[in-house]
Amino acid sequence: MKGFWVSTFVANILMGLVAVLTMGCGSNQDQSATGSLDDKLPKIVFKEDIKNVDFGTLKEGDQVERLFHFTNKGDFPLIINNVTASCGCTIPEWPRDPIGPSEEGTIKVRFNSRGKQGPQFKSVMIYANTNPAVNEIQFKADVIAKADSTINGK
Repeated sequence: MKGFWVSTFVANILMGLVAVLTMGCGSNQDQSATGSLDDKLPKIVFKEDIKNVDFGTLKEGDQVERLFHFTNKGDFPLIINNVTASCGCTIPEWPRDPIGPSEEGTIKVRFNSRGKQGPQFKSVMIYANTNPAVNEIQFKADVIAKADSTINGK
C-alpha cells in the first residue's frame, strides 16, 4: 500500500511540473506575439515637441492656431477616432481618413483667448488605434487682459 501512495504522489508532482512548464511556455509565446504586434501597430510620431508648446503672449480676444505635423511610423493604417480639447476655447481639427504607413498628417489646434487672462495651460487628447491609445498635445499661452473701454469715459 505504501508503494501505491508513493507512486501516486510522484505522478501528481510530475503532472504539476508538466502543467507549470507548459503554461510558462505558452505565456512566453503570447508575450512575444503581443510584443511583435505592438511593434507593428500605427505610431503617431510628431515632427516637433508636443508636450511644452508655447503659443506665446496674446492679447485677450486673440485667436491663434498651430499645425502639428506627424507621420505614421507603424505597419498598419493609423485611424484617429477622436480628438478632444480640455476646454471649449480650443478647437482641434484632424484627418478623418486613415493615414497609411509612412504617410503624413496634420492636426490643427485653434485657441481663442476671449475671456481668458493670465497663464493658460491647455491640452488636446488624440484617441487612435495606437499603443498607447491616447496621445496628448500640451500648450500654454500668456494672455494679457485688454484695456477696459469703460475707464476714463472711452
